[in-house]
Amino acid sequence: MRIYFSSDCHFSHSNIIIYANRPFKDIDEMNDEIVKRWNKKVEPDDLVYHVGDFSFKGQDKALEWEKKLHGRIVHIAGNHDYNSGVKTLIQSAVMEFGNKKFLVQHRPPDANTYIENFDAVLCGHIHNKWKYIFLQDVPVINVGTDVWDFRPVSIDSILKYYNKLMRMKR
Repeated sequence: MRIYFSSDCHFSHSNIIIYANRPFKDIDEMNDEIVKRWNKKVEPDDLVYHVGDFSFKGQDKALEWEKKLHGRIVHIAGNHDYNSGVKTLIQSAVMEFGNKKFLVQHRPPDANTYIENFDAVLCGHIHNKWKYIFLQDVPVINVGTDVWDFRPVSIDSILKYYNKLMRMKR
């Protein structure tokens, strides 16, 4: 079993193509391509943490999308998930991988959020605005589908990326 992260798939949300400047001609192409790329990378027994804004159009649609995707999906709530049919009580999570402590939440922390006890923050919400920033000397890594070629990103890739960011910081 491998572990992946993704965010902001926005299945069935046509305006996201314009908002995030996604390279798809229409909603059907976007939905199909994200499913194809997800399933090419994720195996059925893998675990995917989806960090908010999974889909639009109600509960039935969210369940339809989940059935099309490989892996077991754990949802962390995003700002658009209140009407998407995604049922989760998880607003954020603290996780440890590779002796690193991660805060995982949909929105990036703001300057007033205390994150100094974490090695990194994994978030979404900001689509293709940036792939990472440093806040309080802590890397905030965007796991959104827009910056990872519309595929989930493995925790192994995140740890390699984290190490690269820390080398660049020096």
